[in-house]
Amino acid sequence: MENNISFDGFIQIALVVKDIQKTAETWARFFNIPVPEIQNHAPARNPELTYRGQPAYYGLKFAVIKAGNFVIELHEPDEHDSTFREFLDKHGNGVHHLGFQVGDKRDAIIGELEEMGYAMRTIGFYPGSSWTIVDSEDDLGVNLNIKPRA
Repeated sequence: MENNISFDGFIQIALVVKDIQKTAETWARFFNIPVPEIQNHAPARNPELTYRGQPAYYGLKFAVIKAGNFVIELHEPDEHDSTFREFLDKHGNGVHHLGFQVGDKRDAIIGELEEMGYAMRTIGFYPGSSWTIVDSEDDLGVNLNIKPRA
């Protein structure tokens, strides 16, 4: 790739799980830390979120375990179509994506990945940044999350 993804930008591992409470408690015991807060995001219409090119509508339970500048994210999807539900139905519990902060190279990297045949599975925007899940699990064994900023 002309616009490579740097290891310096490796910022997250995201797991999709069937039972976020149990998983969060187990990780907390493993690291001897408090159980992370579990946020419950109900399904909502959001024009800033797409799934496989269409407006997305899904709910998600979400927790973050912070480890310095790196995070482990836990995702428990609801029954609606989403990248997380798709992964859970296909694989069960597992690593959904690796997240990379790429700065101003985000659009160039996404463009190159699309040229290489990787579909943009989910695109979302939030104040100050965005996230793009690249469907790379068949070739890489995991999806990628490309973000300009964390």
